[in-house]
Amino acid sequence: MKHRGVRFALIGAAVALAIYIIVGIVRVGNGPEIMPSGSAPIVLQGGNVQSANHTISSRSWSLRYKRAELSPDGIIGSVDGVHDGIVYRNGKPYVEIDAAHVSLNAQTLDFTAVGRVHVQMLDDPFGRSFDTDYVTWTNDAKLLEMQHPSYLHVGGETLKIQSITVDFVKNQIHLGAIDGAVRIP
Repeated sequence: MKHRGVRFALIGAAVALAIYIIVGIVRVGNGPEIMPSGSAPIVLQGGNVQSANHTISSRSWSLRYKRAELSPDGIIGSVDGVHDGIVYRNGKPYVEIDAAHVSLNAQTLDFTAVGRVHVQMLDDPFGRSFDTDYVTWTNDAKLLEMQHPSYLHVGGETLKIQSITVDFVKNQIHLGAIDGAVRIP
């Protein structure tokens, strides 16, 4: 009889342990972990920044800004009032960007500029510049793309262009459908 009571106790303990493990597995798989409330975004503005020039830099680009906010892990960022931003080609400044707002990924080094965006070709004998409202930089491909209608300014003349892609690897500018006429020297 004693063995029968011990056997029931062991079976009961095994069943209880199995239920405990199953409930734990189900609870773990019930969705994403909730971050603690102390994980606030990092705001970089005015006196909160030690750097006097408010610049975020990488090997591919640098952005001077008025206000920036980074995710708690520092990977995703939102930058406002970008001025004198530089995108480099072969380590040298190639284009300058001014933008109302930039969203960036500090891990992939990609960014998207929206609002009023001005792109100026640096050291360009023709003085080419572009105005648009949407620009993307894809770091791996080294492409600066303007997929919304853009305006190309050359020597005081302006062309409306449906899309523009600047290929930093090939040092080429690809223009989409053009509206207007410009004399380019």
